[in-house]
Amino acid sequence: MNAPEQLLGTAEALLLTPNELHPPALGNVFGLLSAHRLDDADLYFQYSRSEAWSLEEGQVKSGSFNIDQGVGVRAVVGDKTAFAYSDDISLAAIRQAAGTVRSIAQAGQSAIVAQTRAVQSRSLYAQVDPLASLDEAAKVALLHRLEAYARALDPRVSQVMASLASEYEVIYIARLDGRVAADVRPLVRVSLQVIVEDQGRREQGSAGGGGRFDYGYFSDALLKDYAEKAVHQALTNLDARPAPAGTMTVVLGSGWPGILLHEAIGHGLEGDFNRKGSSAFSGRIGQRVAAPGVTVVDDGTLPDRRGSLNVDDEGNPTQCTTLIEDGILKGYMQDSMNARLMGMAPTGNGRRESFAHLPMPRMTNTYMLAGQGDQGRDPEEIIASVKNGLYAVNFGGGRVDLTSGKFVFSAAEAWMIEDGKLTYPVKGATLIGNGPDVLTRVSMIGNDMNLDPGVGTCGKDGQSVPVGVGQPTLKIDGLTVGGTQ
Repeated sequence: MNAPEQLLGTAEALLLTPNELHPPALGNVFGLLSAHRLDDADLYFQYSRSEAWSLEEGQVKSGSFNIDQGVGVRAVVGDKTAFAYSDDISLAAIRQAAGTVRSIAQAGQSAIVAQTRAVQSRSLYAQVDPLASLDEAAKVALLHRLEAYARALDPRVSQVMASLASEYEVIYIARLDGRVAADVRPLVRVSLQVIVEDQGRREQGSAGGGGRFDYGYFSDALLKDYAEKAVHQALTNLDARPAPAGTMTVVLGSGWPGILLHEAIGHGLEGDFNRKGSSAFSGRIGQRVAAPGVTVVDDGTLPDRRGSLNVDDEGNPTQCTTLIEDGILKGYMQDSMNARLMGMAPTGNGRRESFAHLPMPRMTNTYMLAGQGDQGRDPEEIIASVKNGLYAVNFGGGRVDLTSGKFVFSAAEAWMIEDGKLTYPVKGATLIGNGPDVLTRVSMIGNDMNLDPGVGTCGKDGQSVPVGVGQPTLKIDGLTVGGTQ
């Protein structure tokens, strides 16, 4: 049995068979919807189980478990969408939702494809249930070990907060054109926050990671690595001086700092903003939008990554989409509706938070490629080239205007660069700028592209989905830094 058939078998056994549903019955639902002309329609079935555990000061502070299932019914005419959903997966409930949805359709007829066709997908992650991979005692023990590793690193560690979360999600999608698709999506994450205290001063650090696998991924070696990173960040901030303010050269570290790229630039490359003309990148395909050497992709096909999907939430296979190549804008991330309206092909970026939400173009794993050939610089060489500036290693929170790209990001760990050397850590540094403008100010690109450890979550229009980010070390000239002195 190949990957699509195996996924379909799992999804049908969990979502259709127990509810006495079968493909011909779903075809009748599309017949009900197609009493009027439609450009698109789909049924999105979802089953999910999730849990979360948190530990604070050696005690389990919370534990939660949730089971959710339902179906969303969608019909699309032009740029208008009708949508209804139900947590009752029965033919009667689905037909009732379909009756509600078809009210927006215009007069006309649409052909029904009786023969179902499985979408040719891939198998990027194992069909495992992470919740069942450890018993409850072992999950709590994992958090206790993580806490112990952090406390053993330095006597100044005064508080430790650790959490563990996982989800097992199964989806089944039936489309108006006869295509069907399914996916089984595991997801796990560990998060750690530590607080250090010395002579009345308190600082914090954080670390963690995860992806599409089970709890077996979190080896003791990896937990120790999380502990070392969190404690190092906290102790670094303990010694930090107030950050200066002004316009200066900024070097961004590799990996998680790609969150700035995601927020300030990535959203502006999503199809809906460009179709509506509200993005700074609207109508600019083929034009230079970034410095030479800057190549940005969105890749939903990376094995086991948090932002990866075998198929998107419309049943389209994910892909690696080149958005910017050597500074030239090449394309946008598209769901089915925006792609159709823009005369483009879907890119496998139609995503939704759950069966109770509409799909929209969203990022998966969005990252900038390392510099190629002579353009790929060693990170130490990049830092050595800076006379006076800031090295931002990690980021905390931030705010972004999704249409203009204007952003304000706070650095969770940053250092001053003086005469090409890192001299002392600073706290309170914020980066202020405009995403499209920042792309043109990239003057050096590292050869060290890294992805984040698997902690990203993206919000858009009230929906949250897991994502990945990444980038090499970058030198950006003339960026505004807000400081505390």
